[in-house]
Amino acid sequence: MAVAGPEGTSMRGCRQADVRISVLDTSPIVQGSTPRQALHNTVDLAKLADALGFHRYWIPEHHGMRGVASSAPAVLIGHLADATRHLRVGAGGVLLPNHAPIVVAEQFGTLAALHPGRIDLGLGRAPGGPPPAVDAVRSERERTAKTFRQQLDELRAYLDPPQDAQVKAIPVLGGNVPSLWLLGSTTTSAELAAELGLPYAFAHHLNAKTAVEAIRTYRERFRPSDHAATPTTLVSVSVIAAEDDERAEWLAGSTRLKVLSRVRGTRILLPSPEDAAAYPYTDDDRAEIAARSDGVLVGGPATVLEHLQSVLDATGTDELMITTPLYHHADRRRSYELVASIADRLRPSAKH
Repeated sequence: MAVAGPEGTSMRGCRQADVRISVLDTSPIVQGSTPRQALHNTVDLAKLADALGFHRYWIPEHHGMRGVASSAPAVLIGHLADATRHLRVGAGGVLLPNHAPIVVAEQFGTLAALHPGRIDLGLGRAPGGPPPAVDAVRSERERTAKTFRQQLDELRAYLDPPQDAQVKAIPVLGGNVPSLWLLGSTTTSAELAAELGLPYAFAHHLNAKTAVEAIRTYRERFRPSDHAATPTTLVSVSVIAAEDDERAEWLAGSTRLKVLSRVRGTRILLPSPEDAAAYPYTDDDRAEIAARSDGVLVGGPATVLEHLQSVLDATGTDELMITTPLYHHADRRRSYELVASIADRLRPSAKH
């Protein structure tokens, strides 16, 4: 797997990989841990991803969620960019209704000026947390005063201002512009990304069933732009890899118990696989878990390779962004190492 800097170029003199592999990291706060430890784990994982040759590393925006430490993407992105050499680093994504567009332009223009050719700005419209927390970030009246499309147009104007613009995002001037992406998990987001000619990141880990339709819609309706001359996609997938299928299934017990608890009306931090294995599951619990397990790709290297190739073949994307919900940081590191070990055996689909 080759590491790329500015899109499409290699920084190690290696052949560009047929399929790019990237990382989505929520900085998970697991049971018995702390936000500080979660953030330190993120820095450590980013350094590992940089050494292994992953292409980009994205941090999502969340608020008021006790199991997620990634509440300030711009701050964390700056730190990760300083701690790594080759990775593209970015937001996956900034939830635009929570912010004044000029502030987003200023923050990411600053990042792009400090780390030229390495900063991505993925944009989404989800609230990113429970209503009280989201309202504390920005009131509903402010979030909805303009449509998402209007907010997006305003941000794009700050990133490419006309000479006579009355207000400019100063750090952006001189070409300090991040790579812009639109995020989504529905065909609606796909249609907007296509209309605006923006690269499109689809959240397969949130809505696997709609991935194929959304990306097909995006490709069929895509209009070339300064942001992308051709349809450009990535697909984020949840992956748990281990030395063999049996251990991977055991490790996956943590996230399955967390999902089950949420379905049952109780929100918990990610438990250890030991605690998950000891939980007294009922037959109904097992049926519920089975019905909700399709969104996580679990197995040893050969099994994960087959799963990932299936996603590539179905969607036609040539970039996969991996998120790995594991309790022990060492297991999470190992999962990414195993994914890296099979990356050069992945092949893009003929669809793209």
